Amino acid sequence: MSVCLLYLAYVVMFLLASTAIFFFTLTRGALILRRILGGNQAESAHIYPIYSHMGLIRFVDFQPVIAAILLFQYDRLVSIITAGIAKTDLTHKQVLITSCAFGNVIPRVVAAAVKAGVEKVLIADLITNELINAQDKVVAFADKTVFLKDDATAMHQPTNSVDANVIFFLLHELPHHLKGQALSEAGRVLKSGGKLYLAEFHRPDNVLLRGLSYVYFKVFEPWGLALWSTHDPVKQLNEIGGFTCERHTLLLGNFQVIIATKH
Repeated sequence: MSVCLLYLAYVVMFLLASTAIFFFTLTRGALILRRILGGNQAESAHIYPIYSHMGLIRFVDFQPVIAAILLFQYDRLVSIITAGIAKTDLTHKQVLITSCAFGNVIPRVVAAAVKAGVEKVLIADLITNELINAQDKVVAFADKTVFLKDDATAMHQPTNSVDANVIFFLLHELPHHLKGQALSEAGRVLKSGGKLYLAEFHRPDNVLLRGLSYVYFKVFEPWGLALWSTHDPVKQLNEIGGFTCERHTLLLGNFQVIIATKH
């Protein structure tokens, strides 16, 4: 191996290690430190600093970075959701986006809903800075969007009040006892015939990819592994009852979009 190639390999390794340390420090590492110090036992105690500090939000919320984290399946995942919304007549109806997400999912969902005739798109999150960040992305649709500080696991929205609900990569970040609560609330606010669009990680079909995913979850997102088994969203929605679910998987089963229609 030439000196140049060796140097390049060291640079790549350094960048990968630095990125891993950065994300661990601001995700699971921060929660571990928080528990050790015994601080912040509020309703938002499980939320990573990377999702609450405005400087970090602005730094990380960069579309190429977010696409890379989801192994460049981001666009396909969002497209499944927006295609479903586009086929729905939303005239005089409301759509809910439960919890803000990085990337362009929010403006794309809002644009699809507006094109389908939506009256209002409600965008809810527990963290004020996430709402501010999301608001900057949909300035063009200011007259069609309402931003609400609300908790996905105990929402203030009325029962049977929205015709579609979008939850994009939230469940894997919730402690296990909150996953079912979030799904119950998502169903409660939906009208009969309404659809829940849920994008999440999924148990990969490929053994190698499954092993890599297992290591990733163990290090960065330990609450995510339950989605493979005990807290599989389809299983939980079936236990809640009142839904017909269809599951779309991507990249050898590594990701999923669940479309659950409320009876």
